[in-house]
Amino acid sequence: MTEHRSPDTHFRTSLLEENDGPGTNPTDNQTMGEIIAARFSRRGFLQGSLAATAIAATVSPLALILADHARAAGGSAFSFDEVEAGVDDKHHVAAGYDADVLLRWGDPLFADSPEFDPTKQSAQAQERQFGYNNDYVGYIPLDGSAEHGLLVVNHEYTNPHLMFPGLVTIVEGEAAKQAPLSKEQVDIEMAAHGGTVVEIRKASGKWQVVRDGKLNRRITSNTEMA
Repeated sequence: MTEHRSPDTHFRTSLLEENDGPGTNPTDNQTMGEIIAARFSRRGFLQGSLAATAIAATVSPLALILADHARAAGGSAFSFDEVEAGVDDKHHVAAGYDADVLLRWGDPLFADSPEFDPTKQSAQAQERQFGYNNDYVGYIPLDGSAEHGLLVVNHEYTNPHLMFPGLVTIVEGEAAKQAPLSKEQVDIEMAAHGGTVVEIRKASGKWQVVRDGKLNRRITSNTEMA
């Protein structure tokens, strides 16, 4: 895959992530790239560089090679024009489609939740706000409705170098350096982990959060459970 961007558009904090060591698989289990490539191959799921782009976002370069074989095995199930790979501050969608943001990290979940301020975070505020990093996302209908239900989200991990302004120092010619976390920052991270259960409703064709929903709940690293 070739990404159409210049070095100037590369996020500087990603230098921290690039310092991670190579992934290892000490078992005989398939890698994620192999599993994805097999699924694509069976269903003819993607065609063109879109397959490589999707896989490269989460797995190793080996998946790109496997994706090439998968693309050759079948046609595309999609009819929209492919979005060019790249990184910038825009939310790109295919022509003829749109996308709406329902919830972002720190968004209020309850009627008394504080508004999110990345420069004035606290564990107490985060426990009343949407957590960090959407992983699993599920919908549970209320009274069988397809337009009124509960959104259930797992907040699997946090990226402190993205969460806390000023935590990272960029030294020219060297890798980015991250300062040690304070106890308060660790507490905020723990509050940002876990899960969110929030009532949502579709109105005029758009999904909306019901901030006074009686079933709204945040589950954090400190939530007591049996």
